[in-house]
Amino acid sequence: MKSFFCAQLGARAFLIAVAAAALDPSSFLFAQETSEVSPILARVVPPLGLEIPVETKTAWLAKLHQLESKTKALNSSLQADVQVLLKACLYAIQFQELYSEKDFAKVDRLLRLAAARIEELSAGESSWTKQAGRQVRGFRSRVDGSDQPLGLVLPDNWQTATGLPLYVWLHGRGDKSTDLHFLCERLDKDGQIKPEGAIVVHPFGRQCVGYKSAGETDVMEAIDFVCQHYPIDRRRIVLMGFSMGGAGVWHLTAHYGERFVAASAGAGFAETAKYQNLKPEDYPPKYEQMLWGIYDVPGYTQNLFNLPFVAYSGELDKQIQAARVMEDAFKSEGRELVHLIGPGMGHKYHPETLEEIMRRMATAVQHGQPNQPRSFFIQTQHPRYSARSWLTIDGPIEQYADTRATATLSGEVWQITTKNVQRLIVDTSVANAPQRSIRVDGVELEIAPSSKTYLQRIETGSWKTVEDFASIRKRPGLSGPIDDAFIDPFLVVLPTGKSHSAVVEKWVRSESENLAVRWQTLFRGELRAKLDTEVTAEDMRNYHLVLWGDPHSNSLLKELLVADGAAGGPLSWSDSSIKVGRLSFESTSHVPLAIRPNPLAPAKYIVINSGPTFRQAHDRTNSLQNPHLPDWTVISLDSPPSAESAGAAVAAGFFDDGWQVDPKLSW
Repeated sequence: MKSFFCAQLGARAFLIAVAAAALDPSSFLFAQETSEVSPILARVVPPLGLEIPVETKTAWLAKLHQLESKTKALNSSLQADVQVLLKACLYAIQFQELYSEKDFAKVDRLLRLAAARIEELSAGESSWTKQAGRQVRGFRSRVDGSDQPLGLVLPDNWQTATGLPLYVWLHGRGDKSTDLHFLCERLDKDGQIKPEGAIVVHPFGRQCVGYKSAGETDVMEAIDFVCQHYPIDRRRIVLMGFSMGGAGVWHLTAHYGERFVAASAGAGFAETAKYQNLKPEDYPPKYEQMLWGIYDVPGYTQNLFNLPFVAYSGELDKQIQAARVMEDAFKSEGRELVHLIGPGMGHKYHPETLEEIMRRMATAVQHGQPNQPRSFFIQTQHPRYSARSWLTIDGPIEQYADTRATATLSGEVWQITTKNVQRLIVDTSVANAPQRSIRVDGVELEIAPSSKTYLQRIETGSWKTVEDFASIRKRPGLSGPIDDAFIDPFLVVLPTGKSHSAVVEKWVRSESENLAVRWQTLFRGELRAKLDTEVTAEDMRNYHLVLWGDPHSNSLLKELLVADGAAGGPLSWSDSSIKVGRLSFESTSHVPLAIRPNPLAPAKYIVINSGPTFRQAHDRTNSLQNPHLPDWTVISLDSPPSAESAGAAVAAGFFDDGWQVDPKLSW
């Protein structure tokens, strides 16, 4: 049987063909082979819309092809401003995302706008980049290289102004609010807020992933895009949102709070178990409970003390639950959450209460972020979110546990107190950083000016300076779990060979196809992909590698597993067995899903046979769109993939700080 990855087709073209086959299997080049595998799982978000008449679809696709060709010929730095319009139309057509007869006019509208922008760019003009009022633009995502949209509301005088404040507004959940609908709404409506003398940006955030995973990176990139192209004072950026957007504010402020002068969360959710009304007997596996700590905001409460933060709830809104949970979290730290409640309101703002929130945000904007704060907090349960200003927690003692560092300037000496911290980095090149010495948990240590100082906890609980840390260790940006790879730039690597097992071949094909469709429909992007024979050393330096197949079918996977094993890695995979530490499994009926440091590019990951681990069943609520698998899992292929899992997990666990199997965290 011909390899379903078919080298001559090309990886990216294959993935696009697979995605199209999800809607029209007869259009897929290898439709007969596709029918031999488990059907691609039905999507939850966005729902299927109206069927498009053939003649309308044909005319639209012809126009899109024409405009795409003209766009590629432009060689302009503003191509993304056109591409987001074309992508919105293409996805709406390809994935049947028109939900009423009126929506057909939206495609025509964006096609006309794209044509007008192409004409201007061809003449060396770009009037939309200079206009005031409502505007839509695009940027190239570093995560997958796709073009992502954003909306803007610009004051009349922005071109002559300097140091304008930026308000970031996060939209609520809209299962049908795909790129097409988002862009048209941003062209027609200012939105919930329009503060005087400020720019407002509306990030798309990958539509409906709760501003997590690639969605959180998109918000930060949208902010950077606006700061690059408009006169923004980065010390006066406000974060606000409502419903899913409110949940995004809770999460992004807790994890990226240093970027904002103030924040206000309207409704939303702040954690998983209580919001889902889960009873202990209904809890998922222990490793999944631990993974809640990545996004659950109560574990990051102290970070909200670093800036003015206001919670809002309607008096009658069930989502007041989030603010109540956070009220308790604040009280446990000896603080009181500012929680404004709209009298008599359900799931919406009370006008007068919103005015009060805006006054509080405006006051914070007027003051700006302090140039020289005399104290700050870092509280985290995951290494990715463990830095502020000049201080980084490089690693905890116990993984996924409450980890803290509090820095306070006492006289001329910075005092740092820690909890569950085994390594710290002090970057004295950062403004307001200490230059000569600091005290960590009462221990005075000398530090090097204008460079980085590495601090290591020793067995007695004291601290010492070291030249550097071990190169093979878990650290920010390289700590797992599997989902951590999809927040940064990644490259999908498809096999050109055939698996040693027909069962494995069938599963790999089904699951890689599922990722291809899911990344387009849910994550609203294009997978960056290559075949195993095409990957270069530069690719490995630039991207996390997401490797599909087994050592028989994917030559690069085989090479990297051999290199990892030679370096003492705990995972091996032969024709007869899969071994993880001391555990062994039959390789003809099992597959490992794992994340490891790339042995040939140690600053990057390799991911084996997995995309993001939340699946279609979890899309019903953004509160479940969290990591569901740890650093490694072995699944039995006796159970087919489902909307909840890629297969039956027979063993799973976390690697330890040195990326070895941790017996205490294995199940």
